[in-house]
Amino acid sequence: MSGSVLFDAPGPRSKRLYAAVGVASIVALLLALWFVIDRFNEKGQLTAAKWKPFLTGEIWTAYLLPGLAGTLTAAAISVVLAMIVGVLLGVGRLSAAVWIRWPCSVIVEFFRAVPVLLMMLFTFALYAHYEVFPPERYALAAVVTALTLYNGSVVAELVRSGVFSLPKGQSEAALAIGLTGGKTMRLVLLPQAITAMLPAIVGQLVVILKDTALGYIITYEELLRKAEQIGNFKVNLLPALIVVGAIFVIVNYLLGLLANRVETMMRRRGRSAGGPLTADPIDQTGGAGLTGVTTGADDTSDTGS
Repeated sequence: MSGSVLFDAPGPRSKRLYAAVGVASIVALLLALWFVIDRFNEKGQLTAAKWKPFLTGEIWTAYLLPGLAGTLTAAAISVVLAMIVGVLLGVGRLSAAVWIRWPCSVIVEFFRAVPVLLMMLFTFALYAHYEVFPPERYALAAVVTALTLYNGSVVAELVRSGVFSLPKGQSEAALAIGLTGGKTMRLVLLPQAITAMLPAIVGQLVVILKDTALGYIITYEELLRKAEQIGNFKVNLLPALIVVGAIFVIVNYLLGLLANRVETMMRRRGRSAGGPLTADPIDQTGGAGLTGVTTGADDTSDTGS
């Protein structure tokens, strides 16, 4: 079986075909780009008068930078809350106690099914009706609430999938040395699950950042809202949208670089933190947290939910 392969190596003919397809794709993309630029030029969208305002400080200090601050504020708060909610719901869905597992499952499935924009509109109207926050905070609170509930549910599924991906021996070894179910989850399974699912979690953080643009509908002062204001009062809307789109691309790219660095550090630290487990320094009398742990090999009732 050592000589078996999953696919045959491409021959000379296949290599020529792949190269031709690659060249054709690049040419097609360049032609499409040229067509778009040519159409913009015909409509006068590339004139210096439409782009010159973005070289002045007023556009940036009055519109773009405050909009970027609003976007990053909503995203940062939502990321922190979504991670907390996601970990709690994910661990809850893995609990051996039915009265914990079922409510967590219902919450996760419900908020994963409801559109984010609908949650923003509902919570915005709810906060305004009951005056839960100061009026100037209604939009921010609605954006954060909707992003937290939806992305927290997604993170919960990522955590649950990460725990299921771990070998069954991880939990068995922890329980064998005397750890309770709660400590097994908290000290052994959860750190490994988060590390294993870190790329997917990082991808969800990028989704949170982009979804803050939905706050435009409820008048939240984020980048897209500021682009509309620039188009209404200063310059043409299209250049403003292009600049804002470029800002989103740059911020998401930087976030991806940061996430890759964090992932590398966590994996490196996990490899260097090896060593035999010992039960001596562990207080085995405490029973805080879950009363049991279900893993992918043990739990057959939840794997399909």
